Amino acid sequence: MNRLVRARLRALVRRARAAWRWTALRRDTGMVTSEYAMGIVAAVAFAVVLYKVVTSGAVSAELQGIVKKALDARM
Repeated sequence: MNRLVRARLRALVRRARAAWRWTALRRDTGMVTSEYAMGIVAAVAFAVVLYKVVTSGAVSAELQGIVKKALDARM
């Protein structure tokens, strides 16, 4: 019985390793240049929108109020 269990376990491990190797070979290794370019454009667009929001009047005043309140706090 013990031999049968070990043989079955070895077979399962062999199958799992073979499947892993196959998927590792098929896996995409990274982005192509056009995907990098689109990622950079999206990141820059997000940064511009975030900059505009943070430097707007209401948000800027609120951030200044938070910083002032934190600096005036007693320890």
